[in-house]
Amino acid sequence: MSNTVKIIPFGGVRENGKNMYAVQIHDDIYILDCGLKYPENELLGIDIVIPDFSYLIENKEKIVGVFLTHGHADAIGALPYFLKEINVPVFGSEMTIALAKITVNDDPKLKKFNNFHVVDEKKEIDFGDVSVSFFKTTHTIPETLGVVLSCQEGQVVYTGDFKFDQTATESYATDFGRLAQIGSKKVIALLSDSANAENPERSSNETDIADSMAETIKYHDGRIIVASVASNILRIQQVIDAAIESDRKVVLTGHDLEKIVNTAIKLNKLNIPDDNLIVPLNKLEKLDPEKTIILETGKMGEPIKALQKMASKNKGSLRIQNGDLVVIATNPSHAMETTFAKTKDMLYRAGAEVKSISDRGNATGHASQDDLQLMLNLIKPEFLIPIQGEYRLLAAHRELAKQVGLNDNQIFIASKGDVLEYKDGEMFQGKGIEVGNTMIDGIGVGDIGNIVLRDRKILSEDGVFVAVVTIDRKKKIIIKEPKITSKGFVYVKASRDLIQESAELVKNAVQANLDNKEFDWGHLKQDVRDKLGKFLYDQTKRRPVILPVIMEVNQHHKKTKKVSKKKNENE
Repeated sequence: MSNTVKIIPFGGVRENGKNMYAVQIHDDIYILDCGLKYPENELLGIDIVIPDFSYLIENKEKIVGVFLTHGHADAIGALPYFLKEINVPVFGSEMTIALAKITVNDDPKLKKFNNFHVVDEKKEIDFGDVSVSFFKTTHTIPETLGVVLSCQEGQVVYTGDFKFDQTATESYATDFGRLAQIGSKKVIALLSDSANAENPERSSNETDIADSMAETIKYHDGRIIVASVASNILRIQQVIDAAIESDRKVVLTGHDLEKIVNTAIKLNKLNIPDDNLIVPLNKLEKLDPEKTIILETGKMGEPIKALQKMASKNKGSLRIQNGDLVVIATNPSHAMETTFAKTKDMLYRAGAEVKSISDRGNATGHASQDDLQLMLNLIKPEFLIPIQGEYRLLAAHRELAKQVGLNDNQIFIASKGDVLEYKDGEMFQGKGIEVGNTMIDGIGVGDIGNIVLRDRKILSEDGVFVAVVTIDRKKKIIIKEPKITSKGFVYVKASRDLIQESAELVKNAVQANLDNKEFDWGHLKQDVRDKLGKFLYDQTKRRPVILPVIMEVNQHHKKTKKVSKKKNENE
């Protein structure tokens, strides 16, 4: 039996979201979180991005289970795709498991999956050579847990998303005593949240955020729209409390949000004293705008695109109206800042006033620089692996760690697929594995690759140019002159000379291939692409996607068929 501990990130490093880490202790693999991320601008048309499970599928007999830290999409969103490939138990707090069930059981193929196990900070699970325990942390969703894997070599500690907030209520409070207890024993490695590592400002406590939310809502006379992540239970509670204080009704905009809210109410994680406080969407028109808060979370809990649709008047009855106040109760990732700014501009153009919780401080669910250093001092790890963030955030975390006594050799900024091995008191980077991204587009899982994305990018920038030609290969003649159509490249009616020259070029290229004794379909199409591509670039300095459509007919086909039929009749 190998006495090494291996840590392999499958996501969550050098990117925002998509947290998933495999820890291999001896011959068993423990999966920490199984999240997704929402696509950035260059992923045209992609709905979500999940980790590449190829290596784990090949080694599925070694996987012990999936251990979840919290119920946000960046920790549980990829579970349905993972469980369809690898049937293993899933562990998490009561709230996390309830949200994981919603995510998993929405998939028709997983309706019968029920291998869920509720744990808490007092639970320790014995897997023979390894025991798994948990500790309470503070995030924007109740019952968030960190994970500790204990073995003969020491402990591997995974914080998940966390921050420290002295005003946090019981369901959100960090157990500092437990952190100190973990740090009193040997900790091999700490995998620690870096999402806020670049921000020198202390995180705002949630009491101040709640007061700010209530004040913002109380002093607006018109309709209010609050945009939040669907699974941010803490923020939803703050909206509900503000609604009660200002005597308003709350309208939930989507079925997914209703399921999450109902689940949280059932588990006593949302306090709604008045049953009439929440109103269904179909009764929105009957409400006085001055007594209404619309809680908008968007598809899959991502509210920014939903706000864009409301601003562009494309979201059914939910359209921005003059005098609306839009409160954006979510912080955009660094990759989404441009989209965030564009969205605010669209909302203003539509007649709304826009406020954001980030306007009054560092409203975040992630650790401040002081928090990260305090976590290091409590846990006292031999090695630090910064996670959850783009490279500059991981690098900022490294600098913070050096300030509290760690050196460069104790800090590993990993990439997806890196294998960090711990053996005989040393950690080093072993032979890595191939780990890419799996892109989800509609019902397609992983069928969109770099080539398709490249074509989509070209289509979005330079359009498509289609040349249709009909030939008779046996007679080596062109039956119909090339027909040229263009979408997103040039306006055909205003570019007649270009179109005519293109048609002539296609005609010559096709005829040249027909006259060639070694005729080849692939060569013909590539020849048309090459000649047309060079010509169009010379004329326009643009490179559209070129689609040659070559149709073949046999002019004698019908006549031959008739002769054959007549011959049969004579027989």
